[in-house]
Amino acid sequence: MVNEGAGFIETDDVLAERALKGSPYLEFLRVPSMSAGLYVLPAGGTDAQLPHKQDELYYVIRGKARMRAGLQDRAIGRGTLIFVAASVEHRFHRIEEELEILVLFAPAETE
Repeated sequence: MVNEGAGFIETDDVLAERALKGSPYLEFLRVPSMSAGLYVLPAGGTDAQLPHKQDELYYVIRGKARMRAGLQDRAIGRGTLIFVAASVEHRFHRIEEELEILVLFAPAETE
């Protein structure tokens, strides 16, 4: 995990550590102004997250599903960017292909 200054992160290393811990989400960066993690949801899986206290940006690295954010609901896939403001209800659903998602929180996630 990078936590100050500068650093380089390999996605494969983050994926391996996340799998080892057996958790769908692994934070790999934390500084006061932001935090970042990798979120992986299996095909047919359930996204049980609750609204966050921070603004959030998702980048879909791979996979196929739908995303509900506030009153919007749309198909998402590789390359989709999704902004979710703090406290807005949101969730991935109808996950057709395993999702691998880069998640950025600003400021750093506190939950």
